[in-house]
Amino acid sequence: MTTAPAEVRLSRICAQTLDPAEVEAAVTNPSAGGVVVFIGKVRDHDGGQPVSALEYSAHPNADRFLYDVCAEVATSTGLPVAAVHRIGDLTIGDLAIVVAVAAAHRAEAFAACSGLVDQIKHRVPIWKRQHFATGRSEWVNSCE
Repeated sequence: MTTAPAEVRLSRICAQTLDPAEVEAAVTNPSAGGVVVFIGKVRDHDGGQPVSALEYSAHPNADRFLYDVCAEVATSTGLPVAAVHRIGDLTIGDLAIVVAVAAAHRAEAFAACSGLVDQIKHRVPIWKRQHFATGRSEWVNSCE
C-alpha cells in the first residue's frame, strides 16, 4: 500500500467560528485508521481566577508562521496535518484552535497532533489577553 506524500491540508488564522468537521475532513483519507482532532476551548478559569472572556491577537504574518509549523510537522512525520486558530473576542466555551492529524495508526496520530499543538503554541505569534471576572485582564505569552 502506498500513501500520498504528507502535506499541509489546511492552515488558517481567522476571526470566524471554527468548524472541527472541516479540519477533520481536511486530513481524512482512506489509508488513515487514526484521525486525531484536538479542540482547544476557552475555559472559565486560569491560575485559580475566574475568566470571563479571551481576546486573541495575531502578528500580520502569523498565517505564514502557522503554515511553516504545519509544514515542518507534516514533513517530519510524513502525515497530513491541518490547523485553524481563531483571533478576536471569544467567550467561555468558544473554540480557539482546532488541529487534526491522520495516520495509519492512532499512536502516530496522537504524537504528531500533540507535537503540532505544542509547536503552534510556542512558535506562532498569537497572543492571548485574558479578561477576569474581577475586571482585571492580563496578556499571556505576549513575549514569545
